[in-house]
Amino acid sequence: MWRGCSCKILSGMAGAFIEAKDLRKTYHVGKIEVEALRGVSFSVQKGEFVSVVGPSGSGKSTLFYLLGGLTRADGGSVVLDGDDLASLSDAERTRMRKHKIGFVFQKFNLLPTLDARSNILIAQEISGNGNRDPEYFNRITDLLGLTKRLMHKPAELSGGEQQRVALARALINKPTVVLADEPTGNLDSKNSDVVLSMLRLSNKELGQTVMMITHNPAAAEYGDRIIHIRDGQIVNPEQDPQWARH
Repeated sequence: MWRGCSCKILSGMAGAFIEAKDLRKTYHVGKIEVEALRGVSFSVQKGEFVSVVGPSGSGKSTLFYLLGGLTRADGGSVVLDGDDLASLSDAERTRMRKHKIGFVFQKFNLLPTLDARSNILIAQEISGNGNRDPEYFNRITDLLGLTKRLMHKPAELSGGEQQRVALARALINKPTVVLADEPTGNLDSKNSDVVLSMLRLSNKELGQTVMMITHNPAAAEYGDRIIHIRDGQIVNPEQDPQWARH
């Protein structure tokens, strides 16, 4: 297993690939306001693998959606690969997601009527990327142990196989950044190791910047660096009881 470290949060660094500044997001549940993020700031350099760890309800998934341009912040800013997400129109944000980001979710989100091969390749059709690379397709599906399962539909695949298909789909367009939200949340230890090792491989060999959201300290250690978040704010590891127990 790759052993990462809990390093000092880097902020304000020149040439940062991802720069989050004072991110704030509040949800309204009836008359109740829930502050999901309360002034989160950090930087990620190109080619880093950064894990964001914290308990349920800490604001991790809200951060994921803001970084991916899937929702807008109430305050602060996100700059991703030179794009200030707040300044982009909805159409521009959609194009940015198609061409720059590969998403991996805890729920596999596979199309039930398509086999594994088509579920992977549909990402290229949606992005308008007509530059098929059969050698690259074969490489990632082989590394993920999917070669003999490509003709099977999701209902015929195990949960681990479905998540590996979802990861292959995220990587097929060779995105500059991979955002993974609890990618091993529904997997056993064996399949978790396959998915985490593949994320690490895509980071090291393809130079992709990876940000992984997780509640699992062991999974977080696959990253180069670990950001701890609790109650909508970045905290030191010593302030994270879950990490202290680990």
